[in-house]
Amino acid sequence: MDVMLRRLAHTRSGDKGNTSNIAVIAYDPAFYPLLREQLTAERVAARFGTAFTGPVHRYEVDGLGVLNFVCEGALGGGVSRNLCLDNYGKTLAAAVLDIPIAVPAALEVRLR
Repeated sequence: MDVMLRRLAHTRSGDKGNTSNIAVIAYDPAFYPLLREQLTAERVAARFGTAFTGPVHRYEVDGLGVLNFVCEGALGGGVSRNLCLDNYGKTLAAAVLDIPIAVPAALEVRLR
């Protein structure tokens, strides 16, 4: 079954200049392999379409069950230069939580 990422993980974010950093942290270690398989840099970039003008890079932190996405060109030139306040890192991190993830039936009982 497909569920929103928010049922498998939470996010933390930061921003610096024109780059946003989004960490996706699995609630349960059993979810991390699903995230590694399905939550690609391409899917995160597609979630934002043309709002990002640069590449999205994914870094895996296997020991913590975290995927870290560094999104370049994500803040309209930089937080202090951007007139669109909704593009700050926290809002972008919340938007990632709407990406659907396929979860096998055996893991449904662990969902939040």
